[in-house]
Amino acid sequence: MQPVLEIFPTPNALVDYAARLFAQMAEAAPKRFSVALSGGSTPRALYERLTAPDLAKRIPWRKVHLFWGDERCVPPEHPDSNYGLAASTLLARIRLPVENIHRIRGELPAAEAARLYEAELRAFFGEIPAFDLVFLGMGEDGHTASLFPGSPALAESVRWAIEVEHTAPPPPLISRVTLTFGVLNAARRVIFLVSGASKAEMFAQVWRGADFPAAHIRPGKGEVLWLVDQAAAARL
Repeated sequence: MQPVLEIFPTPNALVDYAARLFAQMAEAAPKRFSVALSGGSTPRALYERLTAPDLAKRIPWRKVHLFWGDERCVPPEHPDSNYGLAASTLLARIRLPVENIHRIRGELPAAEAARLYEAELRAFFGEIPAFDLVFLGMGEDGHTASLFPGSPALAESVRWAIEVEHTAPPPPLISRVTLTFGVLNAARRVIFLVSGASKAEMFAQVWRGADFPAAHIRPGKGEVLWLVDQAAAARL
């Protein structure tokens, strides 16, 4: 399925649209609704929007299961923790059963955290890690999740989660754990959240199919939806 592009006048309009899609999908899910979250400033705004009464009351949180697309290897209370971001802006304000939170153990060594996360994924999904929804961002270098240009993780075809020794910009230069392409491309829907003029040149390249990690997110049976503000779409 070809990627779909939606361009919004402001980051707030983008976030509102993404939050409403989340709510609609959660309501429509028959039993459970599995979501992989991202980190960054746009996801922060998304999490805050999801806690607003008009949406928070609609969403059937008991069937929502939250995972993470990647994590920095830091304790959960660290300011660089993707889990910590969601915990403070979303989890602290909703009533989500604790057993529905499937975080990456960033306080552990990367290889151990990746192994434990993959075991949890396999216990939850079985043979096919088909997330209902995956939120992703895109870096100015074209990376997504913690799949960076030139990383050995790009070639991983067996494992579902893998450790990444991140030693070159962009910061923070911290070891990470990331879902692999095989998992991301098994999702039913992937939503990229991209905002800001600093992303415009790279987004134009990725949208045209340039060989950057974000361009390799093409679910075989699912949908890719790019939600982009006007500043990030300026070079199209």
